[in-house]
Amino acid sequence: MPGTLAIDLGSSTTVVAWQEGAEPARLLPLPPYSLEAPCVVPSLLWLHGGDPKGQRPLIGRQVLEAGLTEQEGPGLIRDFKRQIGAEPGSGHLGGGHLGAGPRPAASGALTPEDAGALLLRQLWAALPAGITPQRLVLTAPIETYRGYRSWLQAASRDLPVEEVALVDEPTAAAIGAGLPPGSRVLVIDLGGGTIDLSLVTLEGGEGRAAPIAQLLRFAGRELERSGQALRTARVIGKAGLALGGRDLDRWIAADLGPEHSGDASLLQAAERLKCQLSEAEEGLQLWSPSDGGPPKALRLSRTRFERLLEERGLGEQLDALLEQVWAAARREGLAEIRLDAVLPVGGSSRIPWIRRWIEQRCPGVPLRGERPVEAVALGALALTPGVRLQDVLARGVSLRCWDRRSGRHHWHPLFVPGQTWPTERPLELVLACSHNGQRELELILGEPLDEQRSEVIFEAGVPVLRRRPAGAAAVEPWASPVPSLPLARPGEQGVDRLRLRFSIDAQAQLLLEADDLAEGTPLPPRLLGPVR
Repeated sequence: MPGTLAIDLGSSTTVVAWQEGAEPARLLPLPPYSLEAPCVVPSLLWLHGGDPKGQRPLIGRQVLEAGLTEQEGPGLIRDFKRQIGAEPGSGHLGGGHLGAGPRPAASGALTPEDAGALLLRQLWAALPAGITPQRLVLTAPIETYRGYRSWLQAASRDLPVEEVALVDEPTAAAIGAGLPPGSRVLVIDLGGGTIDLSLVTLEGGEGRAAPIAQLLRFAGRELERSGQALRTARVIGKAGLALGGRDLDRWIAADLGPEHSGDASLLQAAERLKCQLSEAEEGLQLWSPSDGGPPKALRLSRTRFERLLEERGLGEQLDALLEQVWAAARREGLAEIRLDAVLPVGGSSRIPWIRRWIEQRCPGVPLRGERPVEAVALGALALTPGVRLQDVLARGVSLRCWDRRSGRHHWHPLFVPGQTWPTERPLELVLACSHNGQRELELILGEPLDEQRSEVIFEAGVPVLRRRPAGAAAVEPWASPVPSLPLARPGEQGVDRLRLRFSIDAQAQLLLEADDLAEGTPLPPRLLGPVR
């Protein structure tokens, strides 16, 4: 019987869920790739010799059972989800991790998009007999939603499915946890490679339509330019950091065996200890060093683990991320933030210390964390195609203007970080000429840089959180210059000449409409470029 297949591709685990008609949704076992409890597929690929051509890769559970996660080399591919749809130049995959920057690709090395597409095809080929998806729904992180959408359209082009849809992860998680439309939810996603906080207002409630996913293909036809009417689910604020559960494993490994902190087998033992401590007060694992040394018993108490998290600065970093989210909400005019629920998702959200941190920072707010692993996939099934995410800008955009009083150029913010797009109405700005006889007005656009940011650096192979000090606000000009606006006749110094109207469309493109005030005529509208 035809149904809907949902795939929640995660940094550490991938969840596949299935629903037929009105039947209850369920997680779908995919032997030999999936684990049994919980029924998930580890987001792992193994390519013999690192070359994907002419071979069948090992997937998920196969990689674990073969003990290949404890081996170094180009064959192990992991942690690729975080860079699907990200900016170009983020590196290739190989050696068991994602490259930190551009580097030459080894023979057959995979981009993050290639790895995700390969995993998607292998999961599709492993669907049980009798499972015939009519619709495929995937979930996407907010910060790479636009790129993820393009990747999904390309990756699913050869799959035999009539409908393909996409939904943002916070909305899917909230719906999957059983929260009603119209709810305002703080989603705390602690995955294997990232921490993401999103303050989300679900579409619907009070007589309005409930949220639905963005339909990308219908009846086998791509809908990129169909003019499809889309309702929006709104993200008020978001913040994130490239730090996740695997980094906590490295902290444990560095604490228990500092002289072996880079040993892959020690990292595996540290991960198992971390999982044990979510249920017990003390964990015990037998570890066999990769160098052939004698086996060792590793013990770690929950008290020591929690002290380690605090010493590494995890609490301070979570506080900083939460404050960024609240600041974005205040910019939206929400002086008092009323939350209907806090929704922790991702495997690391099971850690008791994390749960206590949430309860302390959001006292009195219901904690809906009953299904942290499968909530996103189940929520994706509940969302039928037809909705687009109203996202928020991560950086914003500014325009360089001449200040007559100071005799200097300064950057005037057009759209600030945390502002939603598409914009509901244009931002209007009037510009005057800076000198007599001026025949054109140049447009120099730039991206504001964070005044104070956190970053993850590695010291002796161990991730360490550092905060860069705040300084004078800086703006980085766009790499691609914007053509100047010509004037029909020369302008006069200090006399208002152009009325500009800036807006951001549904593809996150900056649009400009302008009127020549001296002539009383409009200039042709312009598409200036993408913002983020």
